[in-house]
Amino acid sequence: MANTYSQIYIQAVVVVKGRECLIQPVWKQELYAYMAGIIKAKKQKPIIINGVADHVHIFFGLKLTMAIADLMRDVKNNSTNYINKKGWVRGKFAWQAGYGAFSYSHSQIDRVYQYIQRQEEHHQKQTFRSEYLALLQKFEVPYEEQYLFDWLEQDE
Repeated sequence: MANTYSQIYIQAVVVVKGRECLIQPVWKQELYAYMAGIIKAKKQKPIIINGVADHVHIFFGLKLTMAIADLMRDVKNNSTNYINKKGWVRGKFAWQAGYGAFSYSHSQIDRVYQYIQRQEEHHQKQTFRSEYLALLQKFEVPYEEQYLFDWLEQDE
Protein backbone atom coordinates (compact mmCIF):
# COMPACT_ATOMS: atom_id res chain seq x y z
CA MET A 1 0.00 0.00 0.00
CA ALA A 2 1.39 3.40 -0.99
CA ASN A 3 1.89 6.16 1.55
CA THR A 4 1.32 9.86 1.06
CA TYR A 5 4.30 12.16 1.50
CA SER A 6 4.20 15.92 1.66
CA GLN A 7 5.59 18.99 3.34
CA ILE A 8 3.75 22.28 3.19
CA TYR A 9 5.33 25.42 4.62
CA ILE A 10 3.02 27.97 6.24
CA GLN A 11 3.62 31.41 7.71
CA ALA A 12 0.79 32.31 10.08
CA VAL A 13 0.25 35.73 11.63
CA VAL A 14 -1.63 36.08 14.92
CA VAL A 15 -2.46 39.37 16.56
CA VAL A 16 -3.03 40.37 20.19
CA LYS A 17 -6.66 41.34 20.81
CA GLY A 18 -7.13 45.07 20.39
CA ARG A 19 -3.56 45.26 19.01
CA GLU A 20 -2.39 45.90 22.55
CA CYS A 21 1.37 45.77 22.98
CA LEU A 22 1.31 43.00 25.57
CA ILE A 23 4.05 40.61 24.45
CA GLN A 24 7.00 41.72 26.55
CA PRO A 25 10.68 41.11 25.72
CA VAL A 26 11.33 39.48 29.11
CA TRP A 27 8.97 36.57 28.41
CA LYS A 28 8.45 36.44 24.66
CA GLN A 29 11.14 33.76 24.05
CA GLU A 30 9.46 31.52 26.62
CA LEU A 31 6.12 32.12 24.88
CA TYR A 32 7.60 31.33 21.46
CA ALA A 33 9.18 28.13 22.80
CA TYR A 34 5.83 27.13 24.29
CA MET A 35 4.08 27.78 20.96
CA ALA A 36 6.72 25.69 19.18
CA GLY A 37 6.08 22.92 21.70
CA ILE A 38 2.37 22.96 20.85
CA ILE A 39 3.21 22.59 17.16
CA LYS A 40 5.65 19.73 17.89
CA ALA A 41 3.10 17.98 20.12
CA LYS A 42 0.70 18.02 17.15
CA LYS A 43 3.41 16.24 15.10
CA GLN A 44 4.06 19.30 12.95
CA LYS A 45 7.38 21.08 12.35
CA PRO A 46 8.00 24.53 13.91
CA ILE A 47 10.65 26.44 11.96
CA ILE A 48 10.72 29.90 13.58
CA ILE A 49 8.40 31.98 15.76
CA ASN A 50 9.04 35.67 16.29
CA GLY A 51 7.22 38.94 16.44
CA VAL A 52 6.77 42.21 18.22
CA ALA A 53 4.65 43.36 21.14
CA ASP A 54 1.32 43.16 19.29
CA HIS A 55 1.66 40.30 16.77
CA VAL A 56 3.54 37.08 16.10
CA HIS A 57 4.68 35.30 12.93
CA ILE A 58 4.70 31.50 13.13
CA PHE A 59 6.49 29.60 10.37
CA PHE A 60 5.98 25.85 10.33
CA GLY A 61 5.91 22.74 8.20
CA LEU A 62 2.46 21.20 7.99
CA LYS A 63 1.72 17.57 7.24
CA LEU A 64 -1.51 16.56 5.56
CA THR A 65 -2.69 14.89 8.76
CA MET A 66 -3.71 18.24 10.27
CA ALA A 67 -5.77 21.17 9.11
CA ILE A 68 -4.25 24.64 9.47
CA ALA A 69 -7.41 25.81 11.27
CA ASP A 70 -7.09 23.06 13.89
CA LEU A 71 -3.42 23.77 14.52
CA MET A 72 -3.94 27.53 14.77
CA ARG A 73 -6.90 27.04 17.12
CA ASP A 74 -4.74 24.90 19.39
CA VAL A 75 -1.75 27.26 19.27
CA LYS A 76 -3.89 30.31 20.05
CA ASN A 77 -6.01 28.64 22.76
CA ASN A 78 -3.12 26.94 24.54
CA SER A 79 -0.81 29.97 24.39
CA THR A 80 -3.62 32.21 25.70
CA ASN A 81 -4.11 29.87 28.65
CA TYR A 82 -0.34 29.73 29.23
CA ILE A 83 0.04 33.52 29.26
CA ASN A 84 -2.91 33.92 31.61
CA LYS A 85 -1.70 31.15 33.94
CA LYS A 86 1.74 32.78 34.11
CA GLY A 87 0.13 36.12 34.99
CA TRP A 88 2.25 37.97 32.46
CA VAL A 89 -0.41 40.61 31.73
CA ARG A 90 -2.92 42.54 33.80
CA GLY A 91 -6.40 41.26 33.16
CA LYS A 92 -6.93 38.55 30.58
CA PHE A 93 -4.77 38.02 27.53
CA ALA A 94 -6.42 37.03 24.24
CA TRP A 95 -5.59 36.84 20.56
CA GLN A 96 -7.81 38.55 18.01
CA ALA A 97 -10.18 36.29 16.13
CA GLY A 98 -8.74 34.86 12.96
CA TYR A 99 -5.21 34.77 11.58
CA GLY A 100 -3.39 35.05 8.29
CA ALA A 101 -1.87 31.94 6.71
CA PHE A 102 0.42 32.01 3.68
CA SER A 103 2.13 29.08 1.97
CA TYR A 104 5.69 28.88 0.69
CA SER A 105 7.81 26.48 -1.33
CA HIS A 106 10.84 24.69 0.07
CA SER A 107 13.15 27.06 -1.82
CA GLN A 108 11.73 30.03 0.13
CA ILE A 109 12.36 28.69 3.64
CA ASP A 110 15.56 30.65 4.28
CA ARG A 111 14.11 33.94 3.00
CA VAL A 112 10.98 33.59 5.14
CA TYR A 113 13.08 32.54 8.14
CA GLN A 114 15.26 35.65 7.80
CA TYR A 115 12.21 37.88 7.40
CA ILE A 116 10.58 36.55 10.56
CA GLN A 117 13.86 36.65 12.49
CA ARG A 118 14.16 40.40 11.76
CA GLN A 119 10.65 41.42 12.85
CA GLU A 120 11.75 44.05 15.39
CA GLU A 121 14.06 45.72 12.86
CA HIS A 122 11.41 45.42 10.14
CA HIS A 123 8.73 47.16 12.22
CA GLN A 124 10.93 50.18 12.85
CA LYS A 125 10.37 50.95 9.17
CA GLN A 126 6.98 49.46 8.32
CA THR A 127 3.65 49.38 10.12
CA PHE A 128 1.82 46.16 10.81
CA ARG A 129 -1.01 47.29 8.52
CA SER A 130 1.27 47.83 5.53
CA GLU A 131 3.05 44.53 6.23
CA TYR A 132 -0.19 42.54 6.46
CA LEU A 133 -1.84 44.20 3.46
CA ALA A 134 1.32 43.54 1.43
CA LEU A 135 1.09 39.83 2.34
CA LEU A 136 -2.57 39.71 1.29
CA GLN A 137 -1.76 41.44 -2.00
CA LYS A 138 1.35 39.35 -2.70
CA PHE A 139 -0.64 36.15 -2.25
CA GLU A 140 -3.67 37.61 -4.09
CA VAL A 141 -5.96 36.96 -1.13
CA PRO A 142 -9.30 38.73 -1.54
CA TYR A 143 -10.40 40.47 1.66
CA GLU A 144 -12.93 42.88 3.06
CA GLU A 145 -11.47 45.71 5.13
CA GLN A 146 -14.02 45.41 7.95
CA TYR A 147 -12.98 41.79 8.59
CA LEU A 148 -9.27 42.46 8.93
CA PHE A 149 -7.42 42.84 12.22
CA ASP A 150 -7.93 45.94 14.34
CA TRP A 151 -5.66 48.72 13.13
CA LEU A 152 -4.10 51.40 15.28
CA GLU A 153 -3.78 55.07 14.34
CA GLN A 154 -0.03 54.62 13.82
CA ASP A 155 -0.88 52.00 11.16
CA GLU A 156 -2.81 54.46 9.02
